[in-house]
Amino acid sequence: MAVPARDQVARVVHPEPDASDTDASRAVPVAEIEQRSRPAEQPAEAPAADGSDDPIGQSAKPKSKTRKRVLVGVGAVAALAGIYFGYHYMVVGRYMVTTDDAYVRANNSTMGAKIAGHISKVMVGDNARVGAGNVVFTIDDGDYQLAVESARAKVATQEATIERIRRQVAAQQSQVDQAKAQLVSAEAGIKRAQSDFERQESLSTKGFASKATFDVSQAGRDQAVAAVQAARATLEAAETQVDVIKSQKAEAEGQLQELRAALAKAVRDLSFTIVRAPVDGIFSNRIVNVGDYVQPGQRLANVVPIDDVYIDANYKETQLGRLKPGQPVSITVDAVSGRTIKGVVDSLAPASGSVFTLLPPDNATGNFTKVVQRVPVRIRVPFSVARENLLRPGMSVITTVNTKPNPDHVDPITAR
Repeated sequence: MAVPARDQVARVVHPEPDASDTDASRAVPVAEIEQRSRPAEQPAEAPAADGSDDPIGQSAKPKSKTRKRVLVGVGAVAALAGIYFGYHYMVVGRYMVTTDDAYVRANNSTMGAKIAGHISKVMVGDNARVGAGNVVFTIDDGDYQLAVESARAKVATQEATIERIRRQVAAQQSQVDQAKAQLVSAEAGIKRAQSDFERQESLSTKGFASKATFDVSQAGRDQAVAAVQAARATLEAAETQVDVIKSQKAEAEGQLQELRAALAKAVRDLSFTIVRAPVDGIFSNRIVNVGDYVQPGQRLANVVPIDDVYIDANYKETQLGRLKPGQPVSITVDAVSGRTIKGVVDSLAPASGSVFTLLPPDNATGNFTKVVQRVPVRIRVPFSVARENLLRPGMSVITTVNTKPNPDHVDPITAR
């Protein structure tokens, strides 16, 4: 009869008192005995081969399917994105030439003083809009008013002098006429004296006239000849005096022209005491105040024609080959996010920016490092956009020129 395993374990753990083996060091651990006794028990059923009853296997299978679906979706999106960007590059992107080295510009006008004087008034506030011809500064005009009055007085005096000389010419002309009459009278007298002399000479030759009478007639003839010569000399002197007076008149008229020019200059200098805006724009960068003394040529302020701004984009020389006037440009302004302005290429500079510097580079000597040069490209913006005053000179912009032949989206810009 077989002894149950449980009883055997109990006997090992609790040995009988008469057992020869009583040493505690030879006792078998309970855990080892239990392990040895397990093969005798009925083995547990093995899990199903298909894992249908295993919860870990059941949760791993859906995760694997989800991962595959995600990878397939990501791959499809990447493929579509690649197709889209490739198509966009072939159709649009490869025609675009972009640079961020672009700035808003304007033809700023510098206001300067043309005369010396103290600033008496500043008529416009800083950063105010002004129109062409508006008064901006006034300079003390007291000295210039006096200069104008003095010049006018000199002109009036010279005009009176010319009038006097003109009357002298008329009076001298009368003397000329009188001298002519005296010459005619002297010539008539010489004819009478010559006839009387010839008659007395004939009578004296025949012995019918005394010698005294003949001498008187001869003396009368000589006096008549002298009278004619005197009359001619008087006439020549009178005519010469007329020419002299006319020359004096011409000289006086020349001096009158000089005085009138001096008057015009004085009036012009007086007008310069009012400083006007040269163009429409914004009055800014004022550097003088009321009471300041200014010299001719000194800068007073600036007027920025903000309604007539443009863009200078500095493209690399490697990008320049595809740029031509008339191509459309997309402009992105850093200060106005989310808006794209349409422009057009106006012109290309004749040389790179380094050529127009104060000290142009000279690479003929020493070591040489090639640097890609940039050429300014002038871009015109629509007048309606410029009138919005969103573009201020000095702003940074990003310009993209569409070099595609005959683009369909060109926005025409009305040239002013």
